This record gives sequence, C-alpha cells and structure tokens, in this order.
Amino acid sequence: MEQKSNLLTIVGNTPIVKIYDEINFWAKLEGKNPFGSMKDRAALYYINEAIANGTIQEDSEIIESSSGNFAVALAGVCRLKGIKFTCVIDPLISPINKFIVKSYGANIIETNVTDNSGSFVPERIRIVKEKIEENSKIIWVNQYDNSIIRRAYYSIGEELFSEIDNIDFVFVPVSTCGTIAGISNKLKELSPKTKIIAVDLEGSQIFGKTNTKQHIPGIGLPYKPGNLSKALIDDFIIVSEFNCITECRKLLSQSILVGTSSGAVSAAIKLKKKELVNKNIIGIFPDCGERYMDTIFNDVWCNSHFPDLPYKV
Repeated sequence: MEQKSNLLTIVGNTPIVKIYDEINFWAKLEGKNPFGSMKDRAALYYINEAIANGTIQEDSEIIESSSGNFAVALAGVCRLKGIKFTCVIDPLISPINKFIVKSYGANIIETNVTDNSGSFVPERIRIVKEKIEENSKIIWVNQYDNSIIRRAYYSIGEELFSEIDNIDFVFVPVSTCGTIAGISNKLKELSPKTKIIAVDLEGSQIFGKTNTKQHIPGIGLPYKPGNLSKALIDDFIIVSEFNCITECRKLLSQSILVGTSSGAVSAAIKLKKKELVNKNIIGIFPDCGERYMDTIFNDVWCNSHFPDLPYKV
C-alpha cells in the first residue's frame, strides 16, 4: 500500500484562537485538518498502526459505522492509502458529507432502522458485525472502543500543553469518547491540575438519563461507549440542541463557521461563565461548519425543528 499524496503530512498542529475577550477562552480549530475535522487524526493514526502491525494487508477492507466526520476522514485516508473502505451510514448524515464520502471512493451502506429511542447507531453496528462475520478480510475500526483511536488523540493534549500556559479547563464534546479519553489521559500526565469537562447533548445516554430522538449528528450516543471508561473526566455538562444551534449561529455572526459539537462546547462554557472568570479555558472545536449548510445554518430546516432560534442566517 503506497501513499498517493503528501496531503496526510498536514494532519494535526491545528490553530488555536481566542474567542471571547471577557473570559480567557481559546478554541482549538480542528476543522483545519485536511479532511475537515479532528477525526482525521484518528483515521490516519489507526490506518498507519494497522498497516505497521500487519492487521491491514493488501487485500483488506476497512469498515466503520459513522454518519459524520469519521466517515469522511476514513474515506479520505483510505483513498490516499489505496485501501477499500465501506461506511455504514444513516439518514442523519448531511448530504454534503455523504457526497464527500462517496466521492472519495467509499462503498456506502445506508440504514433507516432505529431503536426505541429513534437512534440508528445500534442497527449500523449490527450491520458492521454482520459484514465482518461474512468476510474475514473486512476489518472493523470500532471507534467506540479502541485503544489505538484513543492514543491518536494524545497529539491534541500535547499540542494544547505547548500552546497555552497553565490550562485550567478543557471542554471536550463527546460521542464515541475516543477524543476525550486520549486528550484527558495525555493532559493529566502533562498538567495534573487541568480539569477535563465533557460536553454532551440532551437525549444522549452517555451521561444523561433521558433517551430521546436527536435532530443533529456528531455529538452524543444512545449508550455509554467503551472508550468512556478510559477517560479521565472531572465533570460534564449537558446542553440542549436549541442552545447548541443558537451558539453555532452566534459564532457565525463573528465569522467563526463551525459545526454542532463546537456550538455545544461554546454553549457549555457560557453556562459555566461565572465560574470561569480569570481561568484559562480551552474548547475543542471538532470540525468546520460548511457541512451543516443544509441543517443548522438553513433557516427552513431550523424553522421546522427550532422555530424560535435567534441569529437568522
């Protein structure tokens, strides 16, 4: 397997910028990775490790359950590495992400089957397991519980430690929890006093007790993923979809175009604003906002789900 481009050499070392003057809040802009999100780190790190340890052979095929950034990242990395990739998606995937994944040469399997809470994830994973049972050459990345995925995000912790002195809080959105596990373990090693705050969405079961249908992908899960038990979390905040989308639109009014999980982080920091005075705070902004133009930045879509949103686009 020969790498077909040097594009992968620019994964990581993303910029960090000050967001608000009234508090010391910096955002790590992971959307500046080549395929548009922090998941580029995990996709590249996993593929490189799996090739090095012999897991991936010339005739191997990668499969994963994702309707968001990891789908795009794996599709891009696999395309450049010459590896077959199948992605199991659901209707919540944005049309833009679906187009990109397909354009990168991935095979797509789409399911519209939900569980009792309206989540597609259990059915997506069932399909993945069915496929790997059918063909021994198919390899499941399993972003939900994978030590290699967790180690991929050590790099963010290392970068944060070198970029900002005396970090008091880091706010990290959660879904598969690989990111927060990796960041928290590395930062606690480098800066034990730093508090790691998980940001989840109402309706998710990672920390919440209600399991309700969500309208936006990229944050939350209908169960606790295996990665969660490896994360060193000091506290968590649960935000509403309304506040998440509102904050995305407010950031856009400041020329910061980011996705839903970034909006959730910004909303969580605002909820804790009084406690964060004179503290050094970093928020992980996982992706860019261009892929959400058909949903959270579309007034027609928003009016049908959240008619009272401020900051019209």
